[in-house]
Amino acid sequence: MKQAPDPSSVRTPGPWTHRTVSANGISLHVAQADGPADGPLVVLLHGFAGCWWVWHRQMPELAAAGYRVVAADLRGYGDSDKPPRGYDAWTLSGDIAGLVRALGASKAHLIGQGWGGALAWTAAVLHPRVVSSVGVLGGWHPLALRPGLRRCLYNSEQRRATGHFYRFQVPMKPERDLVAHDAAAVEHYLRKWAGPAWVDTPEFGETARYLRSAMQIPGAAHCALEFYRWAFRSLFRGDGRRFAAAMRDPSPAPVLQLHGRVDGCVLPRTAKASAAWAGPGSWLQELPGVGHYPQLEAPEKTTELLLKWLAR
Repeated sequence: MKQAPDPSSVRTPGPWTHRTVSANGISLHVAQADGPADGPLVVLLHGFAGCWWVWHRQMPELAAAGYRVVAADLRGYGDSDKPPRGYDAWTLSGDIAGLVRALGASKAHLIGQGWGGALAWTAAVLHPRVVSSVGVLGGWHPLALRPGLRRCLYNSEQRRATGHFYRFQVPMKPERDLVAHDAAAVEHYLRKWAGPAWVDTPEFGETARYLRSAMQIPGAAHCALEFYRWAFRSLFRGDGRRFAAAMRDPSPAPVLQLHGRVDGCVLPRTAKASAAWAGPGSWLQELPGVGHYPQLEAPEKTTELLLKWLAR
């Protein structure tokens, strides 16, 4: 029987330093780019089936521009702790706010892809004192996603995009499916949600191999699915109603939205609907030919836009 990867396997060497940071009652693994220690803090947050490594193309460039750049493994992923609970948006956004404080900063620019973007937006509303700005790549505002989940019932395009929310709700089977055949499902979702130009490149193959290995770390699959389970079940529970009420106002921090026009997971119309909660000074930029992973599919353009945004 093949041995599962050790959590430390995600600590790939490069122009960054790996650290373990205590925040919000757990330990989070982060990679900090080799750059200025006193620049404005930028915290990078990955999405589903990801880890800190999905930002490896942006980290050196942002650091060279004078930013202190930290990419984190979210709770349950990579070499971060995998507790049995805490996968609700309240706790996950608290992890991010706690990480900013633990890194010794009063505020940070939060940039996230997919789930990471949704949580960055949530942290800006629930913990506004620690957030300077928000960047959301292939992501959504939590309240904009809810109509999309309802549209699954009668809209085939929406069903293809967000049908996994429903499939992930049953116990045990999704975990087994996610890690079966060396986590081949991770590559399946990458192909399904990315733009067609990227999936035929060597970079896609490298990304698929890395993330498939990271998903096979014990506990990672279950934790990744718990994000979806709380998000869906909260639609029908009191904590979800309280969360919706807390998220009703626009973000007090400006929000950059970078969204691929061929995103197969979060439809462009969901991103446009999310702009209603972006607040003043925000900006929505669509990327032609790009899918759910702008920082991987169009790394140079994404870095250029992020630097332009941060300079503002």
